[in-house]
Amino acid sequence: MSNPPAPAENAVIKTSCGEMTVAFWPDVAPKTVENFKRLARDGFYNGTAFHRVIKGFMIQGGCPHTKAGAKGTPGTGGPGWNIKAEFNARPHVRGVLSMARSSHPDSAGSQFFICHADARFLDRQYTAFGEVVQGLDVLDRIAGVPCAGSGGERSQPIERIAVESVRLVPAA
Repeated sequence: MSNPPAPAENAVIKTSCGEMTVAFWPDVAPKTVENFKRLARDGFYNGTAFHRVIKGFMIQGGCPHTKAGAKGTPGTGGPGWNIKAEFNARPHVRGVLSMARSSHPDSAGSQFFICHADARFLDRQYTAFGEVVQGLDVLDRIAGVPCAGSGGERSQPIERIAVESVRLVPAA
């Protein structure tokens, strides 16, 4: 006898700029969705920050090195494990939630990004696993913050954009 499917859940990402609600796509990325939910349940994301912001492209968060007092370079941390990529046909368009990774396809762990605009060149190369269903105005606010940085990419927010919490709620 099989178990009934778990009730659908959304994630509410509470930031210093407001809240975004994300609906998951377990049909195309079940292990990625479960990994994100596990980290959210454990409070892993609470107190982190969006450390990379590129208006017209994406905002990136989920690095434990962005917590107050943490050591390590923002953008280089993770939960202590990697998950296998679940590339799929869902397009990387505005509001899509996807896993950040290094050059190795199976190197994602905790870092994620939300597309601020269409980024179809990422399709089937990064694991898309959900979408913002409420709070696109918050995405726009975060994407519009002033940034600095060295080299050609000026993507480090000048002011901290806190991820105060990520909590799971029943899907509406």
